Amino acid sequence: MEIRMNGNVLDASLDDEKTIGEVLTIIEQWLSGAGHIFSGLSIDGVAVKASEVEEVFTRAVSAVKCLDVQTNPISDLTASSIVTLLDDIKEYETLSFEDKTKFFDKWKETACGRFISAEIAELYELCVRTFSRGDMDTKSLASVAEEMLREVTEPLKEFANIEPVLNEICEKLIDLPLDIQTGKDMKAAKTIQLFTAITEKIYRIFYQMDIQGYLLNKDNGANSKEQIITQITEFTDVLKELLEAYEKNDSVLVGDLAEYEASVKIKELYAAVTENCRSVK
Repeated sequence: MEIRMNGNVLDASLDDEKTIGEVLTIIEQWLSGAGHIFSGLSIDGVAVKASEVEEVFTRAVSAVKCLDVQTNPISDLTASSIVTLLDDIKEYETLSFEDKTKFFDKWKETACGRFISAEIAELYELCVRTFSRGDMDTKSLASVAEEMLREVTEPLKEFANIEPVLNEICEKLIDLPLDIQTGKDMKAAKTIQLFTAITEKIYRIFYQMDIQGYLLNKDNGANSKEQIITQITEFTDVLKELLEAYEKNDSVLVGDLAEYEASVKIKELYAAVTENCRSVK
């Protein structure tokens, strides 16, 4: 069986795959790592409809001459879905109260709703809060969506803009144990919330840089993509320890982790990613 991707013949051979479903599973795993996603499928020149996918998955490889897979960069689909969401928010704002109560059930079945549900879980939860539960306003949802859109369409610029905010939050981390000891619970909670948010943002943009080809792979120098991934893993462990210490109200451990571990490691991570991207230019 010949396998094509976007019209180009793949230089790949099958091993023990017996069905089209098994072949597509392998292709999907590869696409995920390459930052692409399925957008269409044809078998022997005939496009496969959504209703036919289940039957196609069980079809024997020996019964197919040519499998043609169409893909799109996931970053393009992400950006397109967020732009559509912003239009949906504007539409939602014009609806009557009764129509607003029906909006979410229809929206979640749209292509935009399904994509965001599958690929941008944190944004989907905010959509649920806005369109279904009503405990988040549309302006806040639109602001988050616009921020995520910038992360996808201009990852390098958005990453550079993080630095002053990151430095400010790291300074706040140093005061965290004192805030806990003196009963400034709201201030301490806000510091943790902001630190967690900036961490998640760094992770999101790093992912976009990776799938869009902005990062260097293994080389002879420092700050390769693989080394940065190791730093992310180490920092995630520190962040988990910090959050656990904060929940236990252990101000001594919070202080040590915040000043000597978390604030240091996140700055090192930010610098490593920045240096990697500079090398790409």
